[in-house]
Amino acid sequence: MIEPDSPKALVLLNMGGPGSTDEVKPYLFKLFSDKDLIRILPGGFGQRVFARFVSHFRAPASAEKYRRIGGGSPLREWTEKQARAIIRDLNTSYTPFVIMRYSSPFASETLAQIRKAGIDQAVVLPMYPQYSKTTTGSSIKDFCRAVSVIHPQLQYTVIDPWYLWSDYLDVLAATVQEGLESIPEHFRADAQILFSAHSLPQRLIDQGDPFLTQTLRTVRGVLQRIGECHWHLCFQSRGGPAKWLEPSTKETIQRLARQGNQALLIVPVSFVSDHLETLYELDIEYDQFARSMGIRHFVRSPSMNDRPDFIKAMADLINDHLKKITRKV
Repeated sequence: MIEPDSPKALVLLNMGGPGSTDEVKPYLFKLFSDKDLIRILPGGFGQRVFARFVSHFRAPASAEKYRRIGGGSPLREWTEKQARAIIRDLNTSYTPFVIMRYSSPFASETLAQIRKAGIDQAVVLPMYPQYSKTTTGSSIKDFCRAVSVIHPQLQYTVIDPWYLWSDYLDVLAATVQEGLESIPEHFRADAQILFSAHSLPQRLIDQGDPFLTQTLRTVRGVLQRIGECHWHLCFQSRGGPAKWLEPSTKETIQRLARQGNQALLIVPVSFVSDHLETLYELDIEYDQFARSMGIRHFVRSPSMNDRPDFIKAMADLINDHLKKITRKV
């Protein structure tokens, strides 16, 4: 139970990213070493060998992408800004902390700071709206494992997936409207809206991972708010030869261009902060591809980052969660 007057930590969990091009290779190694993200053989046999191989060969191309967006990922910076802003909205005795899954600050580092600060209670907010064992699941498992070793006295509560939180859907719908308004009025009525989510191997969905179902429910929640439109759900950032969720964002852009569409709005539906997948994949790679296919207006809706309505939505989410667990006691 979270005591109202005792010092508490607000801990935001996110995937992380390299802070510089020198950090790309170790970041990729840790990423591909995670058996919850990708498992090569039953039991994880050979996982580290695989991770070492893949990170070695992918690092140069990946580093160039990070160079194109400023030399590193801004995800940690945005998550730290979000944490600080949320506690200002909560207006109570929280201290903000962040934990990145594949880059610093790791769970062990942050939990050592929490213990040193004499804080024995925490509220944990995964910054993934929709649940997948590869994102939310992996981050929570990593956090719990580190707690048992670094700070076993810590009492904590974890916020449930918030893909249908009404205030979040309101903000996401607002970003869609802002994106549409940046398309010239003459093209706006026929603009195609592409809700682009991070892809997953199809086998994970077949095994019961709820990510696809929750993403669809998020999209439908947004559609209820923005009204009738031309929309599509597609998936980006796939990797490897296995079957992944379809259709891909690039294939969808290509199909719509061949049908003669002139205006596309991309909505990053599974991300709440700018990072490589928005700043490079959507803003550079897919933008160039769309224009090469004849699309005249290719627009991305703004990420939430630390916009005030999103921060308030997260603060209200935390307060709602705390009220529910208090009623259960």
